[in-house]
Amino acid sequence: MSFRVYSGPKGSADVAPFDKAQALYKEFVGFDDALTWARHMERTGRVPLLIEGDDGTQFDRRAIANALHGSMGAQFGGAPHA
Repeated sequence: MSFRVYSGPKGSADVAPFDKAQALYKEFVGFDDALTWARHMERTGRVPLLIEGDDGTQFDRRAIANALHGSMGAQFGGAPHA
C-alpha cells in the first residue's frame, strides 16, 4: 500500500480533487512514514495538505495536525491544564 503526502507553502488552500494532478506530493510505503514526512514538512516551514492512501484513506490538513499534535498531549499525560 502506498500513501501520498501533498504539500504546499504556508497559506496554501486545501488540495481540491481536480487539482491533485498538478499538486506536489511525495509517496511512501507506510502511513507512519507519511506522517513522519508531514512532521518534517511542518518543521521546515511547509504545510502538509493531504495524506491519501491507495485504500481510500484521506487525512486533510486538520486531521494531519490532530494526528501530529493531538497525540503529543496523550504522550505527556493529556492536555495542559488552564
